[in-house]
Amino acid sequence: MGQLSASRLLEVWEQGLAATPVERALLLLSADQAEESWAALSKLSIGTRDARLLKLRAETFGSSLQAICDCPHCGEAAEISFEAGDILVDIPDEEDELFSLTTGNYKVYFRLPDSRDLAATAVVGDRTLAARQLFHRCVIEARQDDKIVSSDGLPSDVMDAVAERISRIDAQSNIELEMTCPACSHTWISHFDIVAFFWMEISSWAKRMLRDIHSLACAYGWSEEAILALSPARRQAYLEMVSG
Repeated sequence: MGQLSASRLLEVWEQGLAATPVERALLLLSADQAEESWAALSKLSIGTRDARLLKLRAETFGSSLQAICDCPHCGEAAEISFEAGDILVDIPDEEDELFSLTTGNYKVYFRLPDSRDLAATAVVGDRTLAARQLFHRCVIEARQDDKIVSSDGLPSDVMDAVAERISRIDAQSNIELEMTCPACSHTWISHFDIVAFFWMEISSWAKRMLRDIHSLACAYGWSEEAILALSPARRQAYLEMVSG
């Protein structure tokens, strides 16, 4: 894994303009891991996918992150700064594709959710129904007293136990930040979505880069390729001279 070049990052941004969040995540991973197929990347657990994206973000824009969200109590913007390593969780070996949980007289075999599952359930409008469909997709086999039963027929407490186990195993997929409002001191927990966060940064960077390319191309007649080949320091030096 390494830092994406400016030209490659612009390509990914352009390709992802009309893409879904799941597709954007895979576009970024495929740009960084060219030796892995789209199908293989799609099978990564969400936690493994997000861990890779977090590391790629650190390589691309640095390890320091700053998240901003509105206070649900008064609407004031609250900020929190942290390092990528602060939210990087130990994840299970990808060879462990099948897990099991025994509770009471039930035994459930399951796998961790992946990008294929998120893509399939993203079209479901109701969040509760989408979560249920996601659960059923991840259940490989369920038994009651050694008799195979449908995952639809599992008691709610068994389903909750499996869902909680998945959340613990794939903890990287459920990162939460404790936020405090600077105005009213209200505290709350906010989910951190690395895909949305990273893509927002890429979009802002791409728009700034295109403006810089436009300025230098107009001033010097250079091609986009030549401008992108400049180091960030030299590019900035030329921009400062153009702006006077």
